[in-house]
Amino acid sequence: MAIKRKEWYTIVNPHAGSGKTMSKWVPAEEHLKKLGVPIHTVYTTHKHHAAELAAAAARMGYRKILAVGGDGSIHEVFEGVLSWCESSGVNPQEFYLALVPIGSGNDWIKSFNIPRDTIKTADILAKGHFVQEDVVRVKFADSVSYMANIGGIGFDSHVCEKVNFSKEQGKRKARIYLHALLNNLFTIKPFNVEFYTDDTLVYKGPVLDIAFGNGSYCGGGMQQCCLADPTDGILDAIIVPKIAISKLLPELPRIYNKSVNESKRIIYQRGKKFKIIPLNKASEDIVELDGEIEGRLPVEIELLPYHINVLSNK
Repeated sequence: MAIKRKEWYTIVNPHAGSGKTMSKWVPAEEHLKKLGVPIHTVYTTHKHHAAELAAAAARMGYRKILAVGGDGSIHEVFEGVLSWCESSGVNPQEFYLALVPIGSGNDWIKSFNIPRDTIKTADILAKGHFVQEDVVRVKFADSVSYMANIGGIGFDSHVCEKVNFSKEQGKRKARIYLHALLNNLFTIKPFNVEFYTDDTLVYKGPVLDIAFGNGSYCGGGMQQCCLADPTDGILDAIIVPKIAISKLLPELPRIYNKSVNESKRIIYQRGKKFKIIPLNKASEDIVELDGEIEGRLPVEIELLPYHINVLSNK
């Protein structure tokens, strides 16, 4: 059995934050050292590398893992740690995770009141206040993943697909998300599904969008799953049935004023497990988790009877 290490195993994504990672991370790293926080730093070189490094760190005995990047970085750390826990039988509650936010998208940290200022985040890390986040497993037909914050299908997943493609092409401006959102708003096609909450069928038919969350924030401040709390032992979801864009547009402000659950056109669900089954081959849509495309329908999202410790400033 590996010796438990005291250092923070720090996984840095050097491409996060429009390439500004090092200018923001180096001062934070020096500040952590001055505060007496022991760290061991490694750098990612390719997609999914953070997941590989996190799993390797867990195997080597590290129980404190710090991601430096954005939502994609913390998603991969969740993937690596929780996948290793499942295969090894180790309880996720042994682990402490944190994110120094440098990426273009930083929605996960909002649920825990972590600032985007890297020096302030270093101060919070040094104080060491943690809360227990619920562990969410996502099962596809041929793979298993984990979700830190929020996921989606339809409108959500296709916006993420376009944003990620733009980033891979070297575009790093904030407006790429707005371009993807507007483009998909008028081109998205409905898909047909059955939606189950805790094994009870709650909707069957065509939908434009489905979002499911452990946390509530996405897209830089939107709150689709507005009642979601990553520590309350409940999953939240919304189902947007096929309706005319003219009827959908008046509902959009609800995403920002935290009232989606009050809509008469959008179906709001809460439970321990969601299952989404496509009704035909054409409806096997892509699924995004924390902004990353991880699989296709059908999918099952389930809360596990475990928790993992995450940095909090609440």
